[in-house]
Amino acid sequence: MSTPINGQKIANQLAARLSLRSPQRESLDILVDLLEQLNLSQDPDLQHWLTVIQQQHPTVKDFERTFPSLCFALATGVGKTRLMGAMITWLYLTGRSRHFLVLAPNLTIYEKLKQDFTLGNPKYVFAGIPEISQTPPVIITGEDYESGRGVRLDYAVPMTLTADLFAYESAPHINIFNIAKINARDTKKGAAKSSVVKVRRLQEYIGDSYFDYLAELPDLVVLMDEAHRYYASAGAKAINDLKPVLGIELTATPKTTGAKPRDFANIIYHYPLASALNDGFVKIPAVATRKDFRADQYSSKELEKIKLEDGIHHHEYVKVELQAYASTHQAKLVKPFMLVVAQDTSHAGAIKALIENDLFEGRYKGKVIEVHSNQSGEESDEAMQRLLAVEHDDNTEIVIHVNKLKEGWDVTNLYTIVPLRASASEILTEQTIGRGLRLPYGKRTGVEAVDRLTIIAHDRFQEIIDRANDAESIIRKTIFIGGDDADIPDKKPQIITAPSCLDMLTTGKTATQDDRDIAEEGGRYEVKAQTEQRIKVAEIVLKVVEEQAAKLASSKELSQKDVQAYVVRRVQQVVRDNPPMQRLLPELEIEAMLSDEEVADIVYAVTEKLIELTLDVPKIVVLPTREVNYGFQDFDLQRLEKVNFQPVSQEILLQHLDNNQTTSIHWAGQDAHEEQLEDYLVRNLMDKDEIDYDEHAGLLYKLTGQLIAHLRSYLSSESQVENVLIYWQKQLGEFIWAQMREHQWTTPTDYIGKVIQGFDVLKPATFTLAAGEQPRDFRAPIADKRAIRQMVFKGFIKCCYPYQKFDSVEGEWRLAQLLEDDEDVLKWMKPASGQFRIEYQNGQNYEPDFVVECAAYYLLVEPKRADQINTDEVQLKARAASRWCGYANEHAKNNGNKLWFYLLIPHDAIMLGRTLSSFKSEYSWT
Repeated sequence: MSTPINGQKIANQLAARLSLRSPQRESLDILVDLLEQLNLSQDPDLQHWLTVIQQQHPTVKDFERTFPSLCFALATGVGKTRLMGAMITWLYLTGRSRHFLVLAPNLTIYEKLKQDFTLGNPKYVFAGIPEISQTPPVIITGEDYESGRGVRLDYAVPMTLTADLFAYESAPHINIFNIAKINARDTKKGAAKSSVVKVRRLQEYIGDSYFDYLAELPDLVVLMDEAHRYYASAGAKAINDLKPVLGIELTATPKTTGAKPRDFANIIYHYPLASALNDGFVKIPAVATRKDFRADQYSSKELEKIKLEDGIHHHEYVKVELQAYASTHQAKLVKPFMLVVAQDTSHAGAIKALIENDLFEGRYKGKVIEVHSNQSGEESDEAMQRLLAVEHDDNTEIVIHVNKLKEGWDVTNLYTIVPLRASASEILTEQTIGRGLRLPYGKRTGVEAVDRLTIIAHDRFQEIIDRANDAESIIRKTIFIGGDDADIPDKKPQIITAPSCLDMLTTGKTATQDDRDIAEEGGRYEVKAQTEQRIKVAEIVLKVVEEQAAKLASSKELSQKDVQAYVVRRVQQVVRDNPPMQRLLPELEIEAMLSDEEVADIVYAVTEKLIELTLDVPKIVVLPTREVNYGFQDFDLQRLEKVNFQPVSQEILLQHLDNNQTTSIHWAGQDAHEEQLEDYLVRNLMDKDEIDYDEHAGLLYKLTGQLIAHLRSYLSSESQVENVLIYWQKQLGEFIWAQMREHQWTTPTDYIGKVIQGFDVLKPATFTLAAGEQPRDFRAPIADKRAIRQMVFKGFIKCCYPYQKFDSVEGEWRLAQLLEDDEDVLKWMKPASGQFRIEYQNGQNYEPDFVVECAAYYLLVEPKRADQINTDEVQLKARAASRWCGYANEHAKNNGNKLWFYLLIPHDAIMLGRTLSSFKSEYSWT
């Protein structure tokens, strides 16, 4: 007898391999749970299905169709297509189906689905599933089904890793169709028009129509993307005629369309946008206006012009913030665009002319596209294709669209929406806002401007804010544009990119301001002219040192003869392998190749500067010192009064037993019963990976015995008790398991920090600077303290970078002055994002404000507002930073380096004249 397939175990593996998010995982688990109890067939007992489902999911009132069909309603941006791939894989791997029909509501989604199901596509839905990789699915589409691709073995054999010619017969067959194709009567040019839908016409290679071929399959599963689009009579009838064994409906809006929309009756799981916002799976929507703005004082045209101008201000601000983020984190550059929602086509044309000709001196001419979605048929789909191209189009910055947006346009680089002549209810629809909620980096970054979608709504601001008080509201933030203390400036910020002082002095690189070189006159950062070859060699030295950093305890070891000798040999070899390029013009003199001695001299000079100018911050990973064990405390079951399962008829029980692939127990004398009633539940609990029978048998039989005693308290016979145990064993097992989890323990373990790299070569830093501003001397007085975050400072002697930004005047800016004045301080810096891996809570990362090297020790310094010192978050971060110092000090003691200390300093203690040593004595955190 073959081993029963453990559906839940396969689901667990899929969730891990596909990195499913919690709502995707919960949806898959629901499907698994139901299909472990119910059998797929073309002649299902729909009432029995409803009875079973409603026990756990009372929201399902009806299937809406003539076959079992369940709606999984997941918010935009959560990942419905990935969930679709997971469900198809599970149904295939558990042997329940290998024939699937994926329906798309329009051409745009149809094309997107074809790409997502194509091997090699970056978003391939089966990536990471080896069973699918070895036997890739056969994909049949609306363009090639007539060729016999889905039917004939000699036509399309999938490329398998095993080169198995007959793998086709066992590979999953995935049909992807636009719903329009199911009802289309396309006729070849010149042929007589037919009243028969094309897909229902006779095909010679199968002796039947392709539609009927699908309808006769015993295991066809239909998956409906954007399911609310399949409730129209023609589409619904066609789907019913296919007689699938199961329907899986996916949508973000589980309501019918039309004048009187209603909720679906088959919603089995609903994960709304409000939940996606709380869980961080999408951008944070914000509504923006100007401070003290009175919309009633402006005409409609004046109001539109103001909203467009402020939308562009926000767009330019976000553009700079995204550029700074990409540079700082070495991430892909995301180019944002702005969406303007117009009322009609003539309105859209007028808006385009206004933006291109009258606003900002015509700077956006040729960068605005106008897309109408009020056409029908192919023209509308063509318009949607233009919208999709915006995600990769560097020229388009503003899109003007008419009315609400259709499904399928879910881009990641929409950051600003300007709805014109729209009501608050129209603005707040998921169709309007949902299109821009996808995150470009797959998760929130922690940088507000990168994680936010902003709606410009001066005229509807108060109304939207009032609606935001609703718990289900998707508006989570308000921002203000323009003015001295506004969140968004009314002029585009500048970007300053600053190499480290080491980089400037060794390779000749200079800081740039909006891509223009900037440099101080004379002083420490004056860059001396060098030949092209010498600059190249210096860059090679820094690369080689970066490679060696993992093997060195500190940068000081670069002065050791054996280390220097290795670096010299390595650099000399790279230089010899990459000689200077031949000049293109013969009259230009060819620069002579540097000798080995000259290369060695450059190595010595660069490494000497590196030791002088680098602040050695070790990279540390935290590992457990021993294996973590777990078990369960002894306890008694609680909440037994909630268990009130009733016996089912023998007919239903027999059907249940026939469908349950994980058990061989039968009823009415067929095979043997369990010797002990407890074994029905113990066997179910043994499927949990955390339960070891040898370790936990005593507790398992105690708890199952308590549950059976409760069943006996309200059931009249042992046969009724056994009936309930057989039919409801999964639910009863979950009841026990939930309480066991509450009493689970793990062995405490110590952790050790391991230094994997003694130091790092500093990377360039990127800062934003307010328009019209120039870097200012850090000692110059600041008139408007609120504007400090928009400023960039210069003039430092001990800082590892020529420029820095500060978040506060009394805290960070004042501390920088103290660091420059303190004779004990050798160098300092504000660490770049990602330089520290100090985890303080649930994987969240903490980066201290300052790193300081003094003559006798290193310091991590955090200046903090005095009233925030004792908050939970600040204390958690301090504890984590202190622990990091402990790990760093173990490394320091073993290698003769300076020790590390963490200082948490209240802002009101930072005054000129104080020294770091006094702060260390008073504010060291232990």
